[in-house]
Amino acid sequence: MLHGVKLIKDHHTGKLRPHAYTSYLPLIVLLLITAIPLSAYTTFALSPGPESRSISLTGTVPGKPPTVAAVITSPADGKRFSASPIEVSGTCPANTLVEIYKNDIFAGSTICTTTGTFTMQSDLMIGQNTLIARVYDALNQAGPDSNKVGVFYDLLPSQSAGIVPINFGGPQIILSTDAVFRGTFPGQELTMPLTLLGGVAPFAFNIQWGDGGNNVMARNNNTSFSAGHTFQKPGTYQMSIQATDAGGRVAFLSVAAIVNGQPESVAATSSSGTNTGALASVLALWPLYVSLVAVVLSFWFGEIREKRVLARTI
Repeated sequence: MLHGVKLIKDHHTGKLRPHAYTSYLPLIVLLLITAIPLSAYTTFALSPGPESRSISLTGTVPGKPPTVAAVITSPADGKRFSASPIEVSGTCPANTLVEIYKNDIFAGSTICTTTGTFTMQSDLMIGQNTLIARVYDALNQAGPDSNKVGVFYDLLPSQSAGIVPINFGGPQIILSTDAVFRGTFPGQELTMPLTLLGGVAPFAFNIQWGDGGNNVMARNNNTSFSAGHTFQKPGTYQMSIQATDAGGRVAFLSVAAIVNGQPESVAATSSSGTNTGALASVLALWPLYVSLVAVVLSFWFGEIREKRVLARTI
């Protein structure tokens, strides 16, 4: 038995006690305070993202141009030819582009192999030809000129097999291009500007693109024009162009084309230029915040209604 403990009977009055332990005012104030940073975050999410105010650029800083010159080892200096085109070969810095010039006129280009050698076909002009080779790096920076080789193309009634015989009864025709180096990507059209000097119209052009593709076209004049082709795979292609005039005269040109790997596509930004990541977070936070406000208000108004009902029943 417990001694000294006195029990007091509680009398229920039937009156509603004041809600002294839960206050909705602090909850509403807390929700209002929460709305401030949420609103600021929403403003940031709807503001233009950095991609709408700036661009990102990537590139290669140019280094020094090639310092080692190509060397023409064949043909020998002073050699005479009765057929054109001829084969020009020699040594060069590996993986550079080698361009051949005859009497300072572009005669063709090819890629230097990984072993440091080059070989290409070059057309000749009737009479004396001074050949030089010039190397270019991937940024199209030129290196020093090679040794000069002087050869002669003698006047004879025909050319070698494999090329349509030339009729030397008229002026020689010369085929040239101002596109010494041509680069493109798979699936994108490469255009080759061509110029034919001399000859008698009409003219016929046979362009072998180096990937098995072949274009034959006719021209009524020798004004400059462009031919186009689309390569499907990356790589280095040796293009061969042959032009023939109405008199049977022939010009030849060989040009290297480099087809790079397909560039990566840039992901498209939203049309509004907003910060898409932050906007996605806002779209998730605002419904949650509204739900919390609705819960607090529903309990508050529910308790007010309950008080009024109980007050009328007492």
